[in-house]
Amino acid sequence: MTTKTLHMIGNAHLDPVWLWQWQEGFQEAKATFRSALDRLTEYPQFIFTSSSAAIYEWIEQNDPQMFAEIKARVAEGRWAIMGGWWIQPDCNLPSGESFVRQGLYGQHYFRAKLGVTATVGYNVDSFGHHGMLPQILCKSGMSAYVFTRPAPHEKGLPGGLFWWESDDGSRVLAYRIPYEYLSSGKDLEPFVRRCMAEIKAPIADWMCFYGVGNHGGGPTKENIESILQLDRDRDLPHLVFSTPNQFFDTVLKQELPIPVVHDDLQHHASGTYAAHSGVKRWNRRAENLLLVAEKWSSIAYWHTGQPYPGDLTQAWKQVLFNQFHDIFAGTSIEAAYEDARDNYGEACSIAARALNHATQSLAWQIGIPLDEGMKPIVVFNPHAWQSKVNVELEYGRLPAGSVLLDEHDQHVPLQTVQSWAAARGRNRLSFVADLPPLGYRVYKVKAAPATATSTNGTTPTPVMPFVAKQDAAGQDADYHATDTTLENKWHRLEFDPETGYIRSLIDKALGVEMCRAPWAKPAVIEDRSDTWGHEVTIFNKVIGAFTAQSAKLVAYGPVKAVIRVVSTYGSSKLVQDFAMYRELPQIEVKVMVDWNEEWKMLKLQFPLNLNFIKATYEIPYGYIERPTNGEEEPGQSWVDASGVVRDSHQLYGLALLNDGKYSFDVDRKVLSMTVLRSPIYAHHDPFMPPPDSQHVFMDQGVQHFTYTLLPHADGWEGSGVVKRAAELNQRPITVIETFHEHGQLPQHDSFIEVDQDNVLVSVVKKAEDNDDVIVRCYETNRVQTKAIIRLPRWERTIETIFGPCEIKTFRVPHDKMQPIVETNMLEWNAEAANKGSHDRPTRASVPA
Repeated sequence: MTTKTLHMIGNAHLDPVWLWQWQEGFQEAKATFRSALDRLTEYPQFIFTSSSAAIYEWIEQNDPQMFAEIKARVAEGRWAIMGGWWIQPDCNLPSGESFVRQGLYGQHYFRAKLGVTATVGYNVDSFGHHGMLPQILCKSGMSAYVFTRPAPHEKGLPGGLFWWESDDGSRVLAYRIPYEYLSSGKDLEPFVRRCMAEIKAPIADWMCFYGVGNHGGGPTKENIESILQLDRDRDLPHLVFSTPNQFFDTVLKQELPIPVVHDDLQHHASGTYAAHSGVKRWNRRAENLLLVAEKWSSIAYWHTGQPYPGDLTQAWKQVLFNQFHDIFAGTSIEAAYEDARDNYGEACSIAARALNHATQSLAWQIGIPLDEGMKPIVVFNPHAWQSKVNVELEYGRLPAGSVLLDEHDQHVPLQTVQSWAAARGRNRLSFVADLPPLGYRVYKVKAAPATATSTNGTTPTPVMPFVAKQDAAGQDADYHATDTTLENKWHRLEFDPETGYIRSLIDKALGVEMCRAPWAKPAVIEDRSDTWGHEVTIFNKVIGAFTAQSAKLVAYGPVKAVIRVVSTYGSSKLVQDFAMYRELPQIEVKVMVDWNEEWKMLKLQFPLNLNFIKATYEIPYGYIERPTNGEEEPGQSWVDASGVVRDSHQLYGLALLNDGKYSFDVDRKVLSMTVLRSPIYAHHDPFMPPPDSQHVFMDQGVQHFTYTLLPHADGWEGSGVVKRAAELNQRPITVIETFHEHGQLPQHDSFIEVDQDNVLVSVVKKAEDNDDVIVRCYETNRVQTKAIIRLPRWERTIETIFGPCEIKTFRVPHDKMQPIVETNMLEWNAEAANKGSHDRPTRASVPA
C-alpha cells in the first residue's frame, strides 16, 4: 500500500477582470460560488478552497442568502479561506504599504464577516513575487504561501517546498504548485499522475490543485467522481480532499529537512512591468495621495478636531482591487482600463478631499498677523525628516518687485515659471523650501519697495519673470546655464545640440565624469512579444532612437535653470525638460511623450563610466541586488547602479528616481528605464493576429512623468536616495492662506521625526478599531538600528531597535497615560491578541 498522500485542493481560480470587465466577473463569481455550494451538498467529502475578500463582499452585498450559506460552510470547516488579502494582486509592482493593506482589509473582512482569518498566503496566478513578502505575510497572520509562477524553467529552486526568507529573517513555508493551479472539468487522472511524480522522499505529501478556473467554474461532478475512483487505485498515492492549511500542518509535523530560499521569485511575464503606462501612473499617484491624506488627516483630527474621513477605507479598496494581477500588470482588455481609471479616480478624489480638509483645517489655525501687501503660503511636508525641496504652485496677480520671505522675514529666492494657465493675471511660483519633519512652514509673498531689506540686512531679490536666458543676477559664480550647459556647485551637465543627449556629467568636487557614452538616449527597441512578454526576459534589439529637433534654455533664474530638448522618432515626439537647481544636487527631468508606434518599446539609457557595477532595485518595503545581465527587472521609485570610476579608485554611482515607472535593466554598464511598450491589448501567445486585422495598441498618445538623476559618491545607502525618491512621489502641499491673528498654531511646526536617516516613517493613520494613531516605520539599509521616534506635539517618544529591513507598526493611544504598543500589521489590540495577534508594549515615554 502506498505511503504517499496527494492532497486534492478543489478551487476555482477566478479572474474578476481579464479578457472581460468586472461586471462579467461579478456574475461569474456568483455562478462559481453557487456551483461550489451545490457540490458541497452533493459530496460530503468535498472541500472547497477560495480567496479574495473583494469577491466575498460582492456576494454579501448582492446575494445575502448565498453569503449565509458560505458562512455556514466556513464554520463547518469545508469552505477554506485562503490568502487573507483583498484580491490576488500583482506581487511585484504595488507599494509596500499596498501589500500591508491587502492583508489589513482582507483579514479584517474575513474575521468580521466569516469568523476566521487566513494563515496561508495565496497568489496562484501572479507573475512574480518580491523578496519582502515573507515579512509582510508573517506580520499579517500568515505562516505559509502558495504560488505557481515563476515555473521551474523560469527559476530554479531547491524544491517545490521551501522556507522562503526575507531580509529581516522572517520565514514562511512556501509551495510552488506544479504545472497548473486548475484543471479541466473531466477525469483528473492525467493531473494526478503528473503531480504524483513530484513526490520525492523524504516528503510523502504533496498538493494537486483541480477545478475549472480563470473564468471561474470550480470543481465539477466529474472531477470529484474521478478522485473517488482514482483513490481505489493502489498504484496511485492516497487521494484526500484537503486544504493548503491541512497540507502545511501535515508537513510541519513530520519535521523534515526543508531548504531555505532567500531571494525574490522571478521572472515570468517580464513585459508586464511596463505594459500600460496609464494604470501604472494612476496606481502610483493614488497610493501616495492616500498615504499623504492619512498622515495629515490623523494630525488634523488630533490637533484641530477635524473629523477623520471614514471613506478612506473605500478608497484603499478601490486601489487594491485594481492591483489585481491582470489589471495592474497591463494584461486586460482595453475597456477594463476605462473601469480602472474611474476606480483610481474615485480613490484619488476621496484622498484629495481628505487632504484638503486636513491641511486647510491646520492652516486656518496658524497665527498669521495682518500685513498689508503680504500673502501667506503654508507649505506642508508629508515626510518625517527635514526636507529641502522645490515647491511650485499656481498663483494670482504678482505685483512688480514682489519677494518671498520665510516666517522670520528672511529672504527666499523666488522664480516664476510657465503658468498652467494661458491667461493674464496668473503666475506659477517656484522656490526651494526648507521644511520641518512631517510639519509645515509659512512663507510670505510680499510686494516690497526696491530699497526694502530683510531682517538680516540683505536686500531681497525681486521675483524674476519667466523668460528664456534670464539674467541670474546676484547668483554665485558656480551657477550657470546656456543652451547646452547647466552648472551648479555640484555638477556640470553638457548636451550635444545635434542629438539632444547628455554628452557629459561631471561631479565638480571629485572631478568624476559619469558618462561613458551619451546619456538620456531615447532608444527604440523592437518588441514583437505579446502583452505579457512571454518567454522574453531581455529587450535589447535597438532599431532606432529619438533625435533632437531643438535643445534650448527655456528658464534661468535664482531657483533653477531648464534646458528643453524636443526629439522625434517616426511619428512620435518626446519633450524632456532638464532642470538643475541652484540649491539642490539632483537633476529633475519632466517628460512628455506623444507615442504613435506599434510593436516597439522605448527605453532611456544611461551608459555609466564605472567598473564593478552593482545594480540595486527598490522593492516593496525593501531593496534587492540583481545581476547586470540585461534582464528586464521590476522596480519601484528608484534603481541604483554603483561601482568604481574607470581609471580611478573612486566609489561612485547613479540613482535613477521616477514617479510612475516600474521596469528597468542594467546591461553590464548601461542603466536603462523602460518608458513604455506598445503591444496589442490582451494579446496572449500563441494567438497570432492576422496581418489585415484591426487591433488597439497600448500606450498610444500623450503621457507625462518625471524622473530624477541623483549622482553620488560612495554607495547609495548614504546618499539619501530613498528619501529623495519619496520626496519626488509625495510632494509638498501648499495652501495659499489669509490672516488670522489669533490662531493657536505657530508658523513653523513639526509633528513626527526620527533620529536615524535609515529609518523612515511610511504611515500615520487612524487605527481601524478606535481613535489610536498607527505609526509604521521601516529600516532601509539592511542594518540593525536603534532609533528614537519623536512625536513632540503628542508628548510621546518611541525608542526601539529595528532589525535589518524590518517593518515595525506602533499603536499610539489617544490617552497619553496609556503606553505605546508595538503591534502587527493587522493592528489587533490586546483583546484580539488572544486570538492571534502579537501586540506587545514597547519602550515609550508616558507623562508623569
